[in-house]
Amino acid sequence: MTAGPVDTTTLEPTAGPEPTRPPTHATSPGTWLRENLFNTWYNSLLTVVFAALLAWVIYRGLRFVFVTGRWDIIRVNLTNFAVGRYPRGEIPRIWAGIYVIAAVVGLGAGVRPGPRTARSRLDAVRRGWPLVVLLLVLLAFTRTPLPALLTLGSAAVAAACYLLGRALPRGLARRLPWLYVLGLVAAYAAVSQFGGVGWGRWGGLLLTLFLATGGIVLSFPIGLLLGLGRRSSFPAIRVVCVGYIELIRGVPLITLLFMSGVALGFFLPPGWSRPEQVTRALVALIAFTAAYIAEIVRGGLQSVPRGQMEAAQAIGLSPIKTTSLIILPQALRNVIPAIVGQFISLFKDTSLVTFLGLLELLGVAQTITQQPDFLGAGLQAEALVFASFVYWSFCYSMSRASQRLEKRLGVGER
Repeated sequence: MTAGPVDTTTLEPTAGPEPTRPPTHATSPGTWLRENLFNTWYNSLLTVVFAALLAWVIYRGLRFVFVTGRWDIIRVNLTNFAVGRYPRGEIPRIWAGIYVIAAVVGLGAGVRPGPRTARSRLDAVRRGWPLVVLLLVLLAFTRTPLPALLTLGSAAVAAACYLLGRALPRGLARRLPWLYVLGLVAAYAAVSQFGGVGWGRWGGLLLTLFLATGGIVLSFPIGLLLGLGRRSSFPAIRVVCVGYIELIRGVPLITLLFMSGVALGFFLPPGWSRPEQVTRALVALIAFTAAYIAEIVRGGLQSVPRGQMEAAQAIGLSPIKTTSLIILPQALRNVIPAIVGQFISLFKDTSLVTFLGLLELLGVAQTITQQPDFLGAGLQAEALVFASFVYWSFCYSMSRASQRLEKRLGVGER
């Protein structure tokens, strides 16, 4: 008897065997220590020696901070650290700028898409805890409750704007870069315009943040254009960009600062007023950082496979659209760590402007020890430790923000 045709439409595929996974075993702390730190006699010796050294360093540091350190020099000069020579009667303008920035940051955080989970809030705390600690330290050194009340007011403004941002359409998230730029411009106008104080009289942390922010905002587009110009097919553009990049990268920043401070006026058209020292320092920082950003961008452009450009040309995209929509986004994504590293270096390099007579954060730390009340008291360590902590707080926060951006964009992943 012959079998009839089999109806294959009713048959279900047979599932194959499930892949075997290695069993996972929870490792106890004692087992981890034995396997990683005490697995051999020389590893055990190194562990003990370095643990003792680390404990001694931590002990000495905590003892200096909480027992032997004489922090009156910081408490007395806290305003100098914050604003330098800025007129004390105009300090309310700075608070107005802080409130503007708090409102913009809160609004941007509310508009930004993405779920607001407990993990995302924990990540935000991990990124910003050094700045929170710095703020608490600054408030601990204040001698009146007014700064604490104003700080709480700025936090309330940020919270209110955050709730407002949650109610706005998520489509506005594409406008966030322009919102942040507008906020910086409004904060600058509140501090220096409408009868305010120009940046020539700024100092302390205010001047450091201004130079770093201005250098970052202005050097990035210039460096981007230089990086694109270096790979241009037009010989004149390529030669000019290569010449600028190699010239600037071959000169130390301190040399550019001195040259800008002395000779910048010779490069200006006749009849132009001589720029202030802050302007000269900012020009040198922008010129120096832009050259390094250009090389970073060039490395990113070279990391994009050539097939991407060929595919864009195959579908009829123009060279400008190919670069702006296909090549450049991938290139910038690949070099985010290097770009942020250069920005962190720029933030720390602002300390060199003290050689031009500007009292930024480090300049204030060096100057206050020469005051009659503290001259010869040996308080250089306290002043420099405080300034170092301020620098570290901002640099660490920038680094954590970079890591978050890398994780969101999948940098280093296929």
